[in-house]
Amino acid sequence: MNFYIIIPAHNEEDYIGKTLASLTRQTILPKAVVIVNDNSTDHTQNIAEDYASKHKWIKVINSTSSNKHLPGSKIIQAFYKGLATLDTNYDVMCKFDADLIFPVDYLEKISNHFKFNPKLGMASGFCYIEKNNEWVLENLTNKDHIRGALKTYRKECFNQIGQLKASMGWDTVDELLAKYHGWEILTDQTLHVKHLKPTGQSYNKASKYLQGEAMYKMRYGFWITLISALKLAYKKRNLKLFRDYMSGYFKAKSKNVDYLVSKNEGKYIRDLRWKGIKSKF
Repeated sequence: MNFYIIIPAHNEEDYIGKTLASLTRQTILPKAVVIVNDNSTDHTQNIAEDYASKHKWIKVINSTSSNKHLPGSKIIQAFYKGLATLDTNYDVMCKFDADLIFPVDYLEKISNHFKFNPKLGMASGFCYIEKNNEWVLENLTNKDHIRGALKTYRKECFNQIGQLKASMGWDTVDELLAKYHGWEILTDQTLHVKHLKPTGQSYNKASKYLQGEAMYKMRYGFWITLISALKLAYKKRNLKLFRDYMSGYFKAKSKNVDYLVSKNEGKYIRDLRWKGIKSKF
């Protein structure tokens, strides 16, 4: 299968070389890798261009955007700048972060999953972070959720869900819309990806309200937002975040912020969320 990979990168000089090295060692090489150097002020561009000079399937483009590290919109806008440089001769589209180390057979195993199941729309491994000299699961979400750091989409699924939303919550709504359209999601627990920079480490302080805003934009409604916000704050061991998430939700509601999904999609999402919540009891 033909893999196209887009890697948005902002000040990743400490990590991006390791990410690209792991991709050049894959048992199945990608057909194209595009690094979008997004307003970096360090040596990210030089490192990426050094790899591009050695591998014809790697290229670097430069983008100038805000230097604020906000989750969602910045990274997806950079992704689209990379996408615009590619043709459509791919089977699998990937959005990877610039701070990952992949096992050598990562793409091969993902390819096999897609080949085995024609209904599979999205697949991934798991992110592991280093703690006390050990690599442990970065346990921020349910194990059936594909982290935003390592998204892979079957081409047909990618297009049917309307590609990616330039908003906080993009890496949740993509899965929900995939399920809405009848696609299956798979996470392979045997694929351990080293995540060198823990999620959210460099986010701007203003981002703390965006999680609640995203829940509003996905049409969760009050009660599902309340439960989801409490659960996420608990997982992050910071109950003050619960207040921030709910504040973000109510701010978005008061401003009539545009939704990310239609009414029918929203109803499907709420029904799916309630089903998941009830299954825990």
